[in-house]
Amino acid sequence: MTTMIIGGGLSGLALADMLETAGQDYILLEARDRFGGRIMTEHHGAGYFDMGPAWFWPGQPRIAALIQRFGLEKFDQFSDGILTFEDERGNVERGRGFASMQGSWRLKGGLAALTQTLADRLPDARKQLNAQVASLDKNAAGVVATLTNGDTIQADRVVLALPPRVAAEIKFTPALPDQTIASMRSIATWMAGQAKAVAVYDTPFWRNDGLSGDAMSRTGPMVEVHDASPADGGPYALFGFIGVPPKGRTDEPVLRQHLLAQLGRLFGPQAAEPAKLYVKDWAFDPQTSTAADQAPLHAHPTYGLTRAMVGLWDDTLHFGGTEVAPQFGGYIEGALEAAENVLARLKVNDTRDTNAN
Repeated sequence: MTTMIIGGGLSGLALADMLETAGQDYILLEARDRFGGRIMTEHHGAGYFDMGPAWFWPGQPRIAALIQRFGLEKFDQFSDGILTFEDERGNVERGRGFASMQGSWRLKGGLAALTQTLADRLPDARKQLNAQVASLDKNAAGVVATLTNGDTIQADRVVLALPPRVAAEIKFTPALPDQTIASMRSIATWMAGQAKAVAVYDTPFWRNDGLSGDAMSRTGPMVEVHDASPADGGPYALFGFIGVPPKGRTDEPVLRQHLLAQLGRLFGPQAAEPAKLYVKDWAFDPQTSTAADQAPLHAHPTYGLTRAMVGLWDDTLHFGGTEVAPQFGGYIEGALEAAENVLARLKVNDTRDTNAN
């Protein structure tokens, strides 16, 4: 029984690892030229900077177990010092409020240290990059995936370990029920409309000034800023969530000018001259976002697997991304929860020879 996993983000990697551990036959397909999906870590010198999700929290057992299993190391989000606040007119105040991400954890090496470890554990024959699926066809022999380059891959069953809205762009034959497609398109992709900026510096001058690196702004373009420095040593960094709607940030050179100007207002002249300024706009990443995701989310959606997305194609088509996790949907923990849940639906048995030396 061969399982085809479409999507090499954390959900797909975790499921592949579970199938590998159980001695099962599978193939993992990823459209990008890297594994990790929305987990993406940039490196500058010895520094590592997460451009997608960056945090996880106590009370999330799956991510904690993986970190322990692989010998990785978490560290506390830096939060010592004074908060910075910028009002509607660009006036900057200090000491108003508290560090909003205090108590959260980050991963040494960035979260890509986790996804890369998972990817490296999988045999080369079981994983394929630059493999974007254009269509899926169900026939008497199983399911055939046709890639955008014309290659075909066959399996007995398929797991869509990617955002349901992105999965809805695939051509399905026979067609999925209208109710199923409508359900897939109604599920907002977590963080798909977000953009993130990371400014890298040789010294943590804001810390030396008694500032935590936390800032809130009603002027923008960043609405929320935090310290994004590595656990030990430099280079150091500040990162911000960009609050300008996607249609207002299509001119990246202009956006960068506004980002630097805002950093200077918030943290002083040094902040306007970073050694490196990274910008990642997920709203324009076709493997993450669709046109429907351009609308901003004002609250965390209610996630989970809808009834219309179960039992498809004689139970050979399954969903396994973070958006279908009922408890931690949208979070890193949700990606692992979804992989765990779909493994149970696949009714996988461990085929390893437990008597082998």
